[in-house]
Amino acid sequence: MSIATSERFAKLAALSTDEVVTHSYVRDIPLSGGKTLALVTLDNGKDHTRPNTLGPQTLLEFAGVLDEQKERASRGEIAGLAVTGKPFIFAAGADLSKVSEIPDRETGLQMAQLGHWALGKLSELGVPSFVFINGLALGGGVEIPLNADYRTIDSSVPALALPEVFLGIIPGWGGAWLLPNLIGIENALKVIIENPLKNNRMLKGPEAFELGIADAMFEPANFLEDSIRWADGVISGKIKVKRKNEPGKIERVAKWDIAIGIAEKMLASRIGRVAKSPYRALELLKAAKNTDKKTGFAAEDEALADLISGDQFRASIYAFNLVQKRAKRPAGAPDRELAQKVTQVGVIGAGLMARQFALLFVRRLQVPVIITDLDQARVDEGVAWIRGEIDELLGKGRISGDEANRLKALITGTTDKADFAQCDWVIEAIFEELEAKQTVFADVEQYISPETILATNTSSLSVEQIGAKLKNPERVVGFHFFNPVAVMPLIEVVKTPHTTDAALATAMETAKNLRKNAVITRDTPGFVVNRVLAKVLGEAMHAVEQGTSFETVVEAVRPFGLPMDPFVLLELVGLKVGAHVLDTHHAAFPERFFESAALHELADYGHILEKDGKGKVKGIDPKAQAIVDRHRPADAKPLSAEELRVRFEDGLADEIHRMLEDKVVAAAEDIDLCMILGAGYPFQMGGVTPYLDRVGASERAFGDTFHHPPIRGVA
Repeated sequence: MSIATSERFAKLAALSTDEVVTHSYVRDIPLSGGKTLALVTLDNGKDHTRPNTLGPQTLLEFAGVLDEQKERASRGEIAGLAVTGKPFIFAAGADLSKVSEIPDRETGLQMAQLGHWALGKLSELGVPSFVFINGLALGGGVEIPLNADYRTIDSSVPALALPEVFLGIIPGWGGAWLLPNLIGIENALKVIIENPLKNNRMLKGPEAFELGIADAMFEPANFLEDSIRWADGVISGKIKVKRKNEPGKIERVAKWDIAIGIAEKMLASRIGRVAKSPYRALELLKAAKNTDKKTGFAAEDEALADLISGDQFRASIYAFNLVQKRAKRPAGAPDRELAQKVTQVGVIGAGLMARQFALLFVRRLQVPVIITDLDQARVDEGVAWIRGEIDELLGKGRISGDEANRLKALITGTTDKADFAQCDWVIEAIFEELEAKQTVFADVEQYISPETILATNTSSLSVEQIGAKLKNPERVVGFHFFNPVAVMPLIEVVKTPHTTDAALATAMETAKNLRKNAVITRDTPGFVVNRVLAKVLGEAMHAVEQGTSFETVVEAVRPFGLPMDPFVLLELVGLKVGAHVLDTHHAAFPERFFESAALHELADYGHILEKDGKGKVKGIDPKAQAIVDRHRPADAKPLSAEELRVRFEDGLADEIHRMLEDKVVAAAEDIDLCMILGAGYPFQMGGVTPYLDRVGASERAFGDTFHHPPIRGVA
């Protein structure tokens, strides 16, 4: 590496003194005709649990190795070069811990330029370059092969993706220009924008091959040998590579801009326009139609520098760390050794939520599950639904015939709670009425062991009160799922003053075995997610009752970047449920939460939004508007979008601060984790508290910030 290069990237080198370097090891592989292939293996010296990552020192070493091989190529010592990874891992992209420490935009620009400079050398060797994708490949780990001339992939690769948009940035080391010019604009839009926004969907090896990201695919048993043999064929001219998805003239003239336009409309309808990274990626993909590589890479540099130094990337990394790290080590969790074994599960109820619980428990725990309800007809209907869902999983190829038969045999129904005698875990999923829940628990308690855990899925009632009439209230926990049960990753585990560590540990271990993330909360109204949502929904309904238009309310919450506006959310959860949640919070905190008489009447009417035959929202139903208008007081005070936005922000900051003061959860991080996993709050906002700090609401509400220092971008 030259002195000039060293000086150019000096700031980056200073950031990476403790980098886990992924080294580039070279060995020569003999080919036919006496030729030689230089094989570069990327390896950080750790096992597969610590993937190869691409920090500044890694990239500088990689560039130096490629320069050496270029010199060898010029002397005729090698006929080609290939790059592969350590066992099971190719590369997991940039070292995000280093990228998130970048102090200013200038250094962010250097990071983008370093990636282009280093990886770009793969196309400047003077001999063909290959990448053998032998395992996990994410972000920069996909851009290495994209910069090469040819690619092979192992059919067992579990995950290949460009997830940058999900993290608030863009594929900035060639991906945004190279990919559409390799596999076509529609396929590139799927990989770069659509998949990241679908909860960061990954491609498996065969999918990546079918899209054209790789030129050849081989089985894992002889992947390296077959790849080398294939590369030998390409170098010798015996193999001619054809790329079916490479864009031609017709696609560039006719399809490219149309696909971009469709994607932009899809983005606007699905996520609004607050998130920056998807739209910057879209700009780069649009420009890739008719720019050369040098221009495309320069545009990536500028976009990546802007986004790396911005608020949304910092918030995304904060959110990413919450989900990847904090969620796996829940605050306040007792020693897992205290957890009791769950060998049989009882579900009280056979309605939709209860059925979903039973299906999840039987699939994940693989233990007998018994459901019960008031009469045999309801029980039979519930069991039939669950077995039907298992048959659907079989039909989709997600489970085998043997597993389907085993799962169906594990599901039974009864109207006699004496059949719950052998259950270690019983969960109720009946309607939100305190006395009804107390009654079913008291009824089942007479048949079960004193150690059997009793879990309630209540979303708004006091868990302590639900267990108040039991002989053993210490075994009661809240176990609050979110709908749809199979999809939503959060469970709020609610601890009462009486809940034992054994009961709490069992709940946490059960959540983990269900493959859910659990956050422990105190037994307070709404716990976390519903209390925050009640604040938003209550303020929204109060505003329209005061004469503020529905459209103005939607405009006021737009800067939050929420997945849906308050009225769409209300219809999703159900207007009756929403009214009940607002009533509960008003009863608990009347000075801070509004009840809504209009919402009760709207619930009776059935909806707020007017939709077309395909279910697309057209606007506010005129009759719904008339209902709201009838509830407007004489001294109503409509607000502007700006006034209402500040009211939303300050009210949320105040309420969340009170929740933390009251130790509802351990820290602000847990509030954000709950809102991200339980309510779909966006990664690029960091959940809710980083946003409230950035806009000054925290200072206005309680004279401080939730985070020290606040999570924001750099100059």
